[in-house]
Amino acid sequence: MLRFFRIQGGLIHEIHSTEDNVLQLLHEADWIDMNEPNDEERLQLQSLLSTDLPESNDVEEIEASARCFVDQAGIHVHSLFLSQSEGRHRTTTVACILQKNRLITVREGEIADFRLLRMRARRAQIAVDSPAELLVTLLEHKVENHADTLEDLHRQLEGVSHLVLEEHETELDTVIEKLARLEDSNGKIRLCLMDTQRDISFLLRHLRTQYEYAETLREIMRDVDTLMSHTTFLFDKINFLMDSTQGFINIEQNKIIKIFSIASVVFLPPTLVASLYGMNFKFMPELHWSFGYPWAIGLMILSGFAPYWYFKHRGWL
Repeated sequence: MLRFFRIQGGLIHEIHSTEDNVLQLLHEADWIDMNEPNDEERLQLQSLLSTDLPESNDVEEIEASARCFVDQAGIHVHSLFLSQSEGRHRTTTVACILQKNRLITVREGEIADFRLLRMRARRAQIAVDSPAELLVTLLEHKVENHADTLEDLHRQLEGVSHLVLEEHETELDTVIEKLARLEDSNGKIRLCLMDTQRDISFLLRHLRTQYEYAETLREIMRDVDTLMSHTTFLFDKINFLMDSTQGFINIEQNKIIKIFSIASVVFLPPTLVASLYGMNFKFMPELHWSFGYPWAIGLMILSGFAPYWYFKHRGWL
């Protein structure tokens, strides 16, 4: 799908395309957003760029030289964005190509940052004067959305903390699953922030002649540094709660093992007594004694009660 935007009066506006004006908009649009393009759309845009569009495998490369570079098509920035699918956060790489007169973004799947940007563009709330400023604005929105997501994760973590430390009848297996999801989301946000740091450093070097964007990029970098510290705090809290949960699980397991251990110790002396009187020796005085059976039963009861009383007296029960 191709979406076209134009900068008019210092604001970005979406232009609705038809089959007849696609080629015209490819040349006139200030921002071309390509989402899961088909072969025909890729060919149309490649003819405009006079170069091949990056494939999915290309944009997923992690080397700095493969993610941020400059060629005849313009300034390339492959940036990680956060998306959500089936209740889980995922990372998606967006290929951004900044040219003198346009910005081109190539991506796979729906991303909340782009959806929010389109919505604000329809309301005429995105003030930009050039494609370069639009790219900076896109990164700024990305960081703001990461901050909102981190706040949401923190609220969820507070709820899990209450379950672990204050609720006495909590399914600890469920708690571990929630903590694992929060740790995974926090890790993906941190990965996106680290990638954003690299993107901003690259843009500061290659947009150094455009001083009006440098301060905004540095401010975004400071926000990223703050959020990186927050992700570290969340990691520490998640690890603490994970350790606490595992500790409570161990305590519950130890209680069960303790019960079995005490039961085996309590029944061991009666078993010994029963084993002695189960021997087949010829001379055993109690065999011909009329009180032999009650004597053996009483001895087994007494020998079983004695360790129980001892454990109770020592406070082990």
